[in-house]
Amino acid sequence: MLEEELGPLSALDEQFSEVLALAELGRFTRPYEWCGNGAPPHARVWLMHAFIAKSVYQFPTTASLIEALGSRPRLRRLCGWESTGDIPSEPTFSRAFAAFAARELPQQVHEQMVKTHAGPKLAGHISRDSTAIAVFERTAPKTVPVKAPRRPHGRPKKGESHPPPPPKRLDLQATRSVAENLAELPRVCAIGVKRNSQGFQSFWAGYKLHLDTIDGDLPVSAVLTSASVHDNQVAIPLAQLSAQRVTSLYDLMDSAYDAPQIRAFSRQLGHVPIIAANPRGSGVVREFEPAHAERFRERSAAERVNNLLKQRYGGRWVRVRGGAKVMCHLMFGLIALTAHALFARLV
Repeated sequence: MLEEELGPLSALDEQFSEVLALAELGRFTRPYEWCGNGAPPHARVWLMHAFIAKSVYQFPTTASLIEALGSRPRLRRLCGWESTGDIPSEPTFSRAFAAFAARELPQQVHEQMVKTHAGPKLAGHISRDSTAIAVFERTAPKTVPVKAPRRPHGRPKKGESHPPPPPKRLDLQATRSVAENLAELPRVCAIGVKRNSQGFQSFWAGYKLHLDTIDGDLPVSAVLTSASVHDNQVAIPLAQLSAQRVTSLYDLMDSAYDAPQIRAFSRQLGHVPIIAANPRGSGVVREFEPAHAERFRERSAAERVNNLLKQRYGGRWVRVRGGAKVMCHLMFGLIALTAHALFARLV
């Protein structure tokens, strides 16, 4: 029907149409509809279409997106505007994007897509990993943590005892809700460091995107934190989010997640944790069982999704500031990536 109306569609046009068909964005933009006061606003569902097009067609800035909408009639009509005079101005795009980020609207769309199309099915493996998100933003000033009182040396006196050490974040996360765990994680611009497969360290200023991916390269949950947050601090909140959306069997993680609390929580969910061992200075490396070693190869799905998000869905073109807006920009790309993976399954 689209080809009869608009003419032959390119590969990107077809992919963009798939996203719009599966996302059902109209049900999420009803709160933005005109309530009868003032001038009628531009249709927010068309603006959401445009932001997804920005990720699919890899436009680096909103200005380049608006320019493309004006010069490409097929793309403009796919988004919802018939003529160039209907295209909103750049400030309107910016205000709409800020509203979407404040309400976490793309996160709601992605969650609904996963629950509707992947929730009823059984997922074999969840591959967990993070990726660096570099931004053009000044890092937040460091806060000096309040030091706990130093424990006295030696044995306590008769009848006395030393106060117990404060509990670690991983110990507390298993007893709290997902909302409490996510609220505690820092989400400001910071300096991050990662060690690559060759053993070299790389630094960046920005954030970290933590993803859970199931079989078929389908991302099911995402969390954005400061770049300085260690990967294992987000494993339990991610597992809580994914457990609300899909049913899975195995949790696949690299050595950064090798912690007894994470293993215990995975088993508490009824999963089998398969985590690469971290020698932590001892030099002793525990080998996988043959069956677990075979399953651990599926963890490459996380790396493929991270690479796809950056290379094909706007993950390397982050031109906004603040954790909420950065997450909103990345989620529009994840919506497109998720729809493409789902459409491949449905076909």
